[in-house]
Amino acid sequence: MTKKMNQTRTYDEDGYRRRAACVCLSGDRDNEVLLVSSSQKPEHWIIPGGGMEPDEEPKVAAVREVCEEAGVQGTLGRLLGIFEDQDRKHRTYVFVLIVTKFLPDWEDSTTVGRKRAWFSMEEATAALGCHKPAQAGYLQHLRQNESLGHPSSLAAPPSTSIIK
Repeated sequence: MTKKMNQTRTYDEDGYRRRAACVCLSGDRDNEVLLVSSSQKPEHWIIPGGGMEPDEEPKVAAVREVCEEAGVQGTLGRLLGIFEDQDRKHRTYVFVLIVTKFLPDWEDSTTVGRKRAWFSMEEATAALGCHKPAQAGYLQHLRQNESLGHPSSLAAPPSTSIIK
């Protein structure tokens, strides 16, 4: 564990930083993904997620991060996968979340001016592919393994293998 400003970074037994994120889908409109602006480069769009706190379960961290970064709540679905970024030494637990509620003011909108916006799956994949190819991989994996908008996809058994 190491400290970063107001958070503690946690690492797994292989030295990878433990992270959690959600691919936020619209419950009303098929094939739409919610992205948030990057806190460091506001012109770039990213999947909401971040570091896990000590002893925090991945699904709890994912819901917390989405609320902090995107200001949304919803129905947490299945674990899409554990994605490994060997260059950055991150392992990210990525869940599917169906958005049911938007908070008018949320933590990152007031502290760092973060924005949120809906993108089609294709637009989101293209936006992420330019500067966050690992995150574009989350959407590609989702398209290959899910029927978007179908409730049974939320209840599917979790994927526990690490996706590199």
